[in-house]
Amino acid sequence: MRDVFVVSGGVSKFAKARPDRTFQPMVKEAYDYVLQDIGLEFKQAAELIEGSTASYFSDHFGRQLMGGAMTTDYLGLCPKHNKRIEGGGATGGLNFQAGWESVASGRFDIVLTYGWETMSHVNTWKGNEFIALASDVSFDYPVGGFYSGYYAMMVTRHMKEYGTTVEQLGLVSVKNHNNAFYNPYAQKRMKINIEDVRNSEMVAWPLTMLDICTMSDGAAAVLFASEEGMKKLEKATGNTIKPTKVVGVGGGMDAMRMADRPHGKVPLLPHENAEDYKNLKYPGVHSFRSGRNASIEAYKMAGIADPINELDFIELHDAYTSSEIQTYEDMGLCKYGEGGGFVESGAPFMPGLDYGYKLPEQGKIPVNPSGGLIACGHPVGATGLMQAVFGHWQCQGTIDKHFGDKTLQIKDCNRGAIHSHAGTGTYVTVSILEKGF
Repeated sequence: MRDVFVVSGGVSKFAKARPDRTFQPMVKEAYDYVLQDIGLEFKQAAELIEGSTASYFSDHFGRQLMGGAMTTDYLGLCPKHNKRIEGGGATGGLNFQAGWESVASGRFDIVLTYGWETMSHVNTWKGNEFIALASDVSFDYPVGGFYSGYYAMMVTRHMKEYGTTVEQLGLVSVKNHNNAFYNPYAQKRMKINIEDVRNSEMVAWPLTMLDICTMSDGAAAVLFASEEGMKKLEKATGNTIKPTKVVGVGGGMDAMRMADRPHGKVPLLPHENAEDYKNLKYPGVHSFRSGRNASIEAYKMAGIADPINELDFIELHDAYTSSEIQTYEDMGLCKYGEGGGFVESGAPFMPGLDYGYKLPEQGKIPVNPSGGLIACGHPVGATGLMQAVFGHWQCQGTIDKHFGDKTLQIKDCNRGAIHSHAGTGTYVTVSILEKGF
């Protein structure tokens, strides 16, 4: 395989609705940002980009098949290679890895990945129905299988097994919303406290409206290149590129129905001990086996033995506050069962920010410094790419340039992870980004 670099990224504004845009020009907002950030002209890009991958979760939201073909045409990239990537909530993360593969394999030197969703085109209840079609429509869906119900079930089990509290869930929401206050691309920029979370409308106990991500319209794009591709881009623009290197990728998949997932031993990360889990019924409904597998693969490829001490940040798929806590454990930031205590310690909060609570280990490893899905929004086909763009800017040290505010810039940032998740852990991807200059 060849080394692969992220050379540029761009996002559109994420919003509850974008009535000013159809999906093609919304994607072009992100694409234009990609080009402008490295000084590449539109005609130059059309010549140099050799292929692209498109991601959107549902044909139903836009009532349009072949959206990838239409958008590639709109971006002026026809008749070059393009393919669509789809995998539920992990669609954007899978697309990111598809772009990486296209360059790592040697097939292309310069590849564009882009994704979007226009979820505002239907009522919220209809959108939840469409999303629920990503569950097993023969078994789960007929008995009321909406995802908020699934995650409520999982977190109540986590609470019973490990003593996780609603206040700990609330802290995740406080962290992510307060981070997003400084992110101009985020859908929900507001400062809140635990009481606000608990007093918001109940959806499926114990999850309230502020425990759950929002439906969104938005787009994101990432430009990949090999070393040779970077030389071509620098020659075309006359500018020096400051890339992020993709040093690890991992993926996992599990049975659609949690009842079909066999119990067994916990797959261990290098820093873990089997004795810690000798009495744990794994994965149960409290853990994502696919997330653990994706983490193991990505860490191994990147040479990471102890993630909490070797990563500077994680952009994590927090569709629910509860799933963020579950994923702390899957990614090895703490032991299984300790996710609630981990957020309570303050370890995943940004250093230096005042969240209104005593956080003894604040800033140890910031998780979702951008605000995550809960606050930025979750336009499904774009979400994993949004995480990659924000991760790229963190490793570049250019948050101030892009956000107009340096508050969310992690000091001396070198390496971070992006995590994308579908269904109840049906697909999960983990990718590791590292400063490449």
